[in-house]
Amino acid sequence: MSNPNVETVTSTADRIKLGLAIAAFVAGLAGFYALSNSPMIARVGVIIAGVVVALVIAWFSEPGRRLIAFGQDSVQETRKVVWPSRKETVQTTMVVFAFVLVMAVFLWVTDKTIEWVLYDLVLGWK
Repeated sequence: MSNPNVETVTSTADRIKLGLAIAAFVAGLAGFYALSNSPMIARVGVIIAGVVVALVIAWFSEPGRRLIAFGQDSVQETRKVVWPSRKETVQTTMVVFAFVLVMAVFLWVTDKTIEWVLYDLVLGWK
């Protein structure tokens, strides 16, 4: 038989680990601003250290492992994407520009037509 309290303890332990991971990340950010008079390499190093420590702590929690696995799966999916060639990108951009130009002219003509109908024909203002 499984003990229902073990699942609660694991969940609580995971919450504590995630809290520590968040605290490590925040500490890295705080260190960045606390070292405002230090060289930029030291400031960036503190942030990187905070992120690394946060990831290590998160790795040992179930939600952290799921999040890291999700990130790895996302990177693998982006490798499967078929990106358009330069020629396709330029052609698509030109189609978009042409459509915008046509719509701009259409809306300008429509605006001037409505203006003419309202001010000249209906109200008689010239």
